[in-house]
Amino acid sequence: MRILFLLLSAFLCATAFAQAPSIQQSLSMKSVGSPRISPDGKWVAYTVSETNWEENAYETEIWLANVGTGEKFQLTNSKKSNSSPVWAPDGKTLAFLSTRDDKSQIYIINPQGGEAKVLTKFETGVSYFEFSPDGKSIVFAATVPDSKAFKDRVEKYSDYEVVHEDYKMTHLYSFPISDTDSKIPTPKALTKGVDYSVGSFSISPDGKKIAFDATKDPDLINGHTADIYVLTLADSTTRKIVSLKGPDNSPIWSPDGKQIAFATTNQNEFYFYANRLIATVPAEGGVPVVLSQSFDENANLLKWSAEGIWFAGFQKTASHLFLLNPDNKQITKITKPDNVVASQFSFSTDFKQTAFVMASPNRMAEIMVRDLANSTIASSDKSIKKPGKTPKAITSIADSPKNLTQMSDQLKPFKTSNREVISWKSSDGTVIEGILIKPVNFDSIKKYPLLVVIHGGPTGIDLPTVVADRIYPVEQFAAKGALVLRPNYRGSAGYGSAFRALNVRNLGVGDYADVISGVDFLIGKGWVDKDKVGAMGWSQGGYISAFITTFSDRFKATSVGAGISNWATYYQNTDITPFTRQYLKGTPWNDPEIYQKTSPISYIKTAKTPTLIQHGELDKRVPIANAYELRLALEDNNVPVKMVVYKGFGHGITKPKQMRQVMEENWQWFGKWVFGEESTH
Repeated sequence: MRILFLLLSAFLCATAFAQAPSIQQSLSMKSVGSPRISPDGKWVAYTVSETNWEENAYETEIWLANVGTGEKFQLTNSKKSNSSPVWAPDGKTLAFLSTRDDKSQIYIINPQGGEAKVLTKFETGVSYFEFSPDGKSIVFAATVPDSKAFKDRVEKYSDYEVVHEDYKMTHLYSFPISDTDSKIPTPKALTKGVDYSVGSFSISPDGKKIAFDATKDPDLINGHTADIYVLTLADSTTRKIVSLKGPDNSPIWSPDGKQIAFATTNQNEFYFYANRLIATVPAEGGVPVVLSQSFDENANLLKWSAEGIWFAGFQKTASHLFLLNPDNKQITKITKPDNVVASQFSFSTDFKQTAFVMASPNRMAEIMVRDLANSTIASSDKSIKKPGKTPKAITSIADSPKNLTQMSDQLKPFKTSNREVISWKSSDGTVIEGILIKPVNFDSIKKYPLLVVIHGGPTGIDLPTVVADRIYPVEQFAAKGALVLRPNYRGSAGYGSAFRALNVRNLGVGDYADVISGVDFLIGKGWVDKDKVGAMGWSQGGYISAFITTFSDRFKATSVGAGISNWATYYQNTDITPFTRQYLKGTPWNDPEIYQKTSPISYIKTAKTPTLIQHGELDKRVPIANAYELRLALEDNNVPVKMVVYKGFGHGITKPKQMRQVMEENWQWFGKWVFGEESTH
């Protein structure tokens, strides 16, 4: 009888476990993005990303959806990826980027189907592009091809790099569409030289000028040098019109072409955790005017129409579309309900419709479309033509958005865990929010193992939406009977500039307080077995996990993914040194105390927590020296440690087979140290 009971129990456990998507199934789930609505609002082009296990790659293809009928079909189908769809102004053709010929090049296709035609064969590949307003030409950005002198140098000496000298600048190029009928056109360089490297750009409504941002070089350490320029196409002259301290970028034109809106930190030199504000400046240059001070988050510029300036931004664990009136600086939230995560907006030519990506709690992201205004009121209201005038009809969207995709159907075969937003107070009284993921059939009188999954950034954010697992097998952990907490610790996006600055000169220390107070909050609820708690994270989340390893004895195991172990080591090797100077307000040379206080390695003698270390071999953001330093220190102090190096990868692990190994490694690690299971390898 006992044997029968054990067999029945094992069967029931296996059945319950099978209800969650496996690691393989999670990695195979599709996702959508990059919606671009046609000029007339009748079609939406978007991308679908899926897993190609044979090629060990995530590949994207472009799909089209009919707004009226909801009918959709795949438009492109080739080896490798097709992405970044852009409609011609007349809506008759669709251009896109494709890597089918190795380098990313521009192709064009009839949206009703047929073969795509290549428009560029640029030596270094195309980064991004736009049609001119009249549709007669395309402007694109690309890295400048190597000069003959550089190629001769490589031929003579082989390949080497002079640090802070051998930069590959990005510049703007154009070609006329009319030349593409019988041949591949030769692009004309619109900007050139070594004085700056171009970032984003925007073509004026009359097509005669291009506004762009540029830095002194493409080195990440010089991001603060981003300024706004205007290129006049008739005479090829370029003029800098904004040169504030800190980065100024993402220019867009006003409808009449007389002003330019751009993103700025408003001369705040500590821009890594400062708000990105919206400012405007006359197109001929002048004194910038900041418009979005009342919006306490990053304002991500989209478009400027007769109704005002459109932008998107986080509001805690939600994200929305907003409209800014440049005359009175009034800001109106457009999307609803309050808890949706909406992003990647595009607009029809008349701004009466928008296509975007939207996810809601416990749902996957979908492509959506909705009306922005009552067309009858808009067409009869003369004031809509005045820039900055917001008609009453646009302050609220009456109709629900129309769903054009059904990505969440992928979840139907499974019983997935439930996500909810919770909050608690940290040790200094700061209110911290997080996402609590509960197993199916959660029982509030039962105590569960707790696994803390910590996002990167630190200005990342965790949301209550469903994203297929890629690094940590969250659904599998929950199906196994664990609670999963994803804390939006101090420094996270969505909660305003003051919150993002709370870990300045307080990295690790304040972050740990936010994590452990969340753990204690759940223990206080009676939901957590305090002897079965683990933590994991990638990048900044890996750093916080490393801090937990050495600073605390409260956790049974940690997993450090691409994490910092020593801020001095990091500062001396990373490709983004200003990050450390801004958050720690010093360098290892002039303030070694703050580097010691916030570095996990400083507490190595108290380390007891078994630690899994995972790191990309070629990581420039968090160089692998950090991983080796932590591994050796733990070994020397007799702390169980395992280190896995992913050959050929940088800061992120981007291929499905290696992602599978990352997930299975974490599954085994926490199975052994938190769940007490026997390791299988």
